[in-house]
Amino acid sequence: MLTPRLPEFLTFVLAFQAANASPTNSRRQSITPLSSSEITAFRPFSYFASTAYCNPSTTINWSCGANCDANSDFIPIATGGDGSSVQFWYVGYWPSQETVIVAHQGTNVSKIQADATDLDVLLQNLDSTLFPGVDSSVEVHSGFAREQAKTATDVLSAVNTVISTYGASNVTIVGHSLGAAIALLDGVYLPLQISGVSFRMIGYGMPRVGNQAFANYIDAHLAITHINNKKDFVPIIPGMFLGYVHPWGEVHIMGNEQWVSCPGQDNPSTECIVGDVPNVFDGVESDHDGPYDTVEMGC
Repeated sequence: MLTPRLPEFLTFVLAFQAANASPTNSRRQSITPLSSSEITAFRPFSYFASTAYCNPSTTINWSCGANCDANSDFIPIATGGDGSSVQFWYVGYWPSQETVIVAHQGTNVSKIQADATDLDVLLQNLDSTLFPGVDSSVEVHSGFAREQAKTATDVLSAVNTVISTYGASNVTIVGHSLGAAIALLDGVYLPLQISGVSFRMIGYGMPRVGNQAFANYIDAHLAITHINNKKDFVPIIPGMFLGYVHPWGEVHIMGNEQWVSCPGQDNPSTECIVGDVPNVFDGVESDHDGPYDTVEMGC
């Protein structure tokens, strides 16, 4: 069994989560600004998430232009998807942080099948074959679960290949929008299939993925940061009135460009996304794609 060894950035993000994951009521905790160095530390992962929008024909040889150039030492192992019925995805090894990277494409609004995935908001139990042992109280978005299942075994196989080839003991899963939702489900799925490895998920513009039991499961089992940009309305859907709840780990980029850590599940402060964007009509569509620091999502 591998003994996980945390590189510098993963040590930071795990400490970040620990500092913001106390069971104390979130209303009693401070919303704290991130330092410039903490913000910059997310930038490579923003590029990895953006790169997931690139065609697999370019990500398999890491020739996708500026997105790939931003993490030039990355070694791709497997890619897939058609961008319509199956979102693009890729898996590889990033020597700079000694971590496996798993990335999923977000919604391409020009593809009707991807839009239909987002709109299938009924809650369902997780597939017991993919998610053995998860309590039946845990329910997730049907469309997101269906999309994650399409690539689950291929992603698992690729992650195992990277671990065995490079001796990696850390896995970082990233995605934007629908890709972040799939990444979060991968963050539940992969640790159930692979032992001796540390997992971390970083999502951008992530919609709500599951119910209260799901959010509680995430808080107990997975290191996660979900970054929301200004008045992006995607992170406030599906609505809480439908039974959906975000887990801990929110970072909100406010209108003044300050990044703040928002403790709790769906923190209602106006400094956090739920308070800043109380309904979709108060949202700004263009904020969804960024910029996240300097990175716009897309290829």
